[in-house]
Amino acid sequence: METKFKFAQDLIQEAGSFIRDEMAKTLKIEEKTQFDDLVTNLDKATQDLMIAKIIKNYPNDFIFAEEDGVRHSVEHGNVWVLDPIDGTVNFIVQGEHFAVMIAYFEDGIGKFGLIYDVMGDLLYCGGGSFPVCVNGKPIPRYQDTPLNRTLLGTNAGMFADNYHGIRDLAKQTLGVRVYGGAGISMTQVMLGHLLGYFSCIQPWDYAAALIMGENLGYTLLTIDGEKPDFSTRQSIMFVPKAKLPEIKTYIK
Repeated sequence: METKFKFAQDLIQEAGSFIRDEMAKTLKIEEKTQFDDLVTNLDKATQDLMIAKIIKNYPNDFIFAEEDGVRHSVEHGNVWVLDPIDGTVNFIVQGEHFAVMIAYFEDGIGKFGLIYDVMGDLLYCGGGSFPVCVNGKPIPRYQDTPLNRTLLGTNAGMFADNYHGIRDLAKQTLGVRVYGGAGISMTQVMLGHLLGYFSCIQPWDYAAALIMGENLGYTLLTIDGEKPDFSTRQSIMFVPKAKLPEIKTYIK
């Protein structure tokens, strides 16, 4: 497993370097489901690069990736879950605040996850039998903090609509932060900079954080308190396990 974990770290940093080298070139931008659900040629090229490397080194493994309908259940076999550019809108508009993400499963068990903040050059990785670190420095486990001394990360639309009481919960905190990408947002939770993160996202958006968070005292559940299904877009919360009962008093 250590060999695969090291391979994953090298791969995600290679993908990040590829993006930095290519992003100054003209991007081809396409709409997927609606005007703010975008994909670029660089998303697809980065995914192709990652898949090719995995298949070359681990030809018997499977891939579950965001682009081009590459799907395989994480419950069966050795499965790499890939998000080549998480926060594509940030990538297009700002040129920063986006990440590459990898999660690795064996028969449904998460072995490690990685989130690479490309422009910040920050690699968050670990989970399973590996300590969770950022650029090699261990991240402390969750330390209990009163709600009124925390910040909340959330999808802007869910907050505006008070979806399932998210705005009610936010009123118990010092405020809301919206980063525009699941990966970057969930690293801020793991660092203790946010109490939690609420959004409506896909499996490749949450897989890495789910694995790493378990080692740090966090849990990733649907808004209804169930385990995510790893097959559809779902409304999720990534929060400290110790705070879950209190959070549930506001989340309906």
